[in-house]
Amino acid sequence: MADISRRSFLKSTAVIVAGTLASGKVFGANDRIGICVIGFNGQGSSHIKDILEKPDQAEIVALCDVDQRVLKRGVGFVKSKTGKEPKAYEDFREAIKDPNVHAVTIATPNHSHAVITVFACKAGKDVYVEKPMSHNIWEGTQIIDAAKKYGRIVQHGTQSRSDSVLIRDMQLIKNGFIGKVVHSRGYVYKNGNRHAIGHGAPGNPPEYLNWTLWQCTSPDRPFLKNKDFPDKPGLYVHYDWHWFWEYGNGEIGNQGVHEMDIACWAHNRGLPVQVYSTGGRYGWDDDAETPNTQVTTFTYEDGSILSFEVRNLGSFQEAEGGDCGNSVFGTDGYYVRRKGFFDYKNKPIPVNDPLPENLDKWDRFFRAIRSRKEEDLPVTPLEAHISCSHCHIGNIAYRLKRSLEFDPVNLKFKDDEANKLIKRPAYREGFEPIA
Repeated sequence: MADISRRSFLKSTAVIVAGTLASGKVFGANDRIGICVIGFNGQGSSHIKDILEKPDQAEIVALCDVDQRVLKRGVGFVKSKTGKEPKAYEDFREAIKDPNVHAVTIATPNHSHAVITVFACKAGKDVYVEKPMSHNIWEGTQIIDAAKKYGRIVQHGTQSRSDSVLIRDMQLIKNGFIGKVVHSRGYVYKNGNRHAIGHGAPGNPPEYLNWTLWQCTSPDRPFLKNKDFPDKPGLYVHYDWHWFWEYGNGEIGNQGVHEMDIACWAHNRGLPVQVYSTGGRYGWDDDAETPNTQVTTFTYEDGSILSFEVRNLGSFQEAEGGDCGNSVFGTDGYYVRRKGFFDYKNKPIPVNDPLPENLDKWDRFFRAIRSRKEEDLPVTPLEAHISCSHCHIGNIAYRLKRSLEFDPVNLKFKDDEANKLIKRPAYREGFEPIA
């Protein structure tokens, strides 16, 4: 969007156009959808396994990864399970040209999510894109535009939107079950593979990794070996890119976007008018840039608030809610994810409403591909963009170390320095995610 005013933004996101492009395919009830999984050294491997368990709905016809070892392993795995060898691609731009590919799933690093999504939409493919949908605010608007312009189904990888209990409970909250919501809250206390990542030194990328394609939208940067953990391919690859602003969005945009999405779903106020975020990278000596401890508060036009906490050093498991969770506070009671509704005397409020149909994220994605109806998606591109933008807005406030005012009508900050972080300053030529 050259002009990302709220009016044009909402107009462009009202619906995903029904029907298909001339190059698209209309699927009958018994037709299988041809899938290409793009990026599968991590979460993408679960895409492969899950889709293979739904052979009546879809088949994996192609795989794409910039790591030749990962690509070879994936091709061998699919062949061992199906007896058919999927096409292997190193470059996603070639994969989306494959006429047997009807839809792609994307589980690459964050900085390449938007460009692959936009290019796939242009090629007439439907898209399942892992969280966060975008690496910055501007990229999210391009995905929304691309889905509408090219009549594509785009589903975001926040799978909680497919949870039947949450679907019911969020509707109850929206209907005023606990009164007017005044405060929504999310938290992530994961540690596990969130630890000090070491220090980098210039070196050559391993021969099996296409470093240029891995960088994708990012202008060329030197490959860094990991001085402290030489068993890793490099400082950034394959997981630690999350902790660098060039490629990732920190923990608030990693696991955090799941809980942020639930908080935004419950709060239902759109984008905030003010944000403050503080924290740091405590206790660890490494080259990573993003915080391992971060507290962010969003304020909305009606004065309500949403707060979000990240603690990768570890923490107690709050209210038996595990290391990730949500709570929602209304004028007449509150809600705790996985625990239910309560009044302010901590007495449970019974729920008698039935649960909606129980479909997982892939069932919903495939159904939307067949129906071409946005209402069959568990989460629309606009809803995904709002949740992801909260993570981006919070990170911008954290990086600038000050409270920021945001204009949700014109989708920009009332701060020139902050507005420079709405979009990447430069994109690699040929990798611009422009709808």
